[in-house]
Amino acid sequence: MELATGYRNSTPDPIEVYSRPSTRNGCPSQPDVFAELESNVRTYCRSFPTVFTRAKGALLFDERGQSYIDFLAGAGALNYGHNPDFIREQLIEYLQDDGIMQGLDLFTVPKRQFLEEFNRHILQPRGLDYKVQFCGPTGANSIEAALKLARMATGRSNIVSFTGGWHGMTAGCLAVTGNQEHRAAAGVPLHSVVRCPFPVGPFAVTNGLELLQSWFSDSSSGVELPAAIILETVQAEGGIYVAPTEWLRKLRQLCDSYGILLIIDDVQAGCGRTGSFFSFERAGIVPDIVCLSKSIGGYGLPMSLVLMRRSLDCWKPGQHTGTFRGNQLAFVAATAALQLWKDQAFVEQIDFRAQMVKEFLTERIVALNPAMKIRGLGLIWGVDLSKVGGGELAKRVSRRCFDNGLIIERCGRDDETLKILPPLNIAEAHLLKGLGILAEAIRAEYRVSRELQELRQDDCN
Repeated sequence: MELATGYRNSTPDPIEVYSRPSTRNGCPSQPDVFAELESNVRTYCRSFPTVFTRAKGALLFDERGQSYIDFLAGAGALNYGHNPDFIREQLIEYLQDDGIMQGLDLFTVPKRQFLEEFNRHILQPRGLDYKVQFCGPTGANSIEAALKLARMATGRSNIVSFTGGWHGMTAGCLAVTGNQEHRAAAGVPLHSVVRCPFPVGPFAVTNGLELLQSWFSDSSSGVELPAAIILETVQAEGGIYVAPTEWLRKLRQLCDSYGILLIIDDVQAGCGRTGSFFSFERAGIVPDIVCLSKSIGGYGLPMSLVLMRRSLDCWKPGQHTGTFRGNQLAFVAATAALQLWKDQAFVEQIDFRAQMVKEFLTERIVALNPAMKIRGLGLIWGVDLSKVGGGELAKRVSRRCFDNGLIIERCGRDDETLKILPPLNIAEAHLLKGLGILAEAIRAEYRVSRELQELRQDDCN
């Protein structure tokens, strides 16, 4: 496989990376206005310092005409790729007909069509009887709404979440998120949450559910019975850790035993990312509340949902609102995207590509060094480099990938895991080429790391 060239051996400081022009293939871009005017809070542009202009399928193009295979997919918001024709056509037709754009929570034709199609193609085939709440446009807003609803429905305030979990950046979301750096940005105490060890991960505790049961059973444990337990069945930002199916079933049973609501955060792992539409389907469980966002918008358009058991819909009118919960273009795009789920072949091709990724990573990455661990499900995979160089090696690999035409981000506690998150319908040729760029970058940077380590040892001797 022919790979692009032009890799710079030095790894610049993060400040340098975003503030100075990129010189990939000797052609500078000019991101100076961003460094001058945009807040320091920006993140992805620090890792991928170029100015993008257009995108199609699994490819991004910058203003110099360079192409990049996209293994980021809008952080999971572009499960169907960039600008899919069948969705774009629906959006253009709606715009040309002067369709209403902002509907708040008024009844509209696009909202009706979405509800009908979502029920017909997603809920009914899975035997799910949920009511649908439209929230503000972000995943964090769906989490906030779910937590508020659980507390109202049960009359309890405590929430149980899991170590390594990541649920968003607003105050309520940060309270149930584990990442210390993000939590610190809240600026206020984050309370009413008890954290339980996740069953997989660098600090896994396999008997965490037994710990919870002992707390709930013991009136002197000092732990109040919670309103809900919230989790991602696949911890994405946490490092691509997949909860075992049997553990998920036991968690459902535990919640049933104590009248605790089970909230599944499917903001990133839902909408087909794990192979099935919902990430929890593989365990055969039915959550009480499900949070969806990101790719539910179909085209990368902002949209956010809370699905709840009918008996839990105790909201009074206006108790949780959001101006942009009536984004009509998102309804149109989401309805178009749901048509894919009528076709079993669409699901089968996700499974086929998932197997391609697993086999490739096993043959090309794990074979290089068994200490490089791979984890994943569907089309969300991680290459864990924590045992062979950690976050610094992962950072250099990501940078080399970018220079060679692949966009791939890092995740995990120390950003030591490379996250593979391509569009679900990525062309096989693009998938294989992207994996090839990743494998070559890992091989090259791992070799450099070993050479540096040998030099250090020689200096010590």
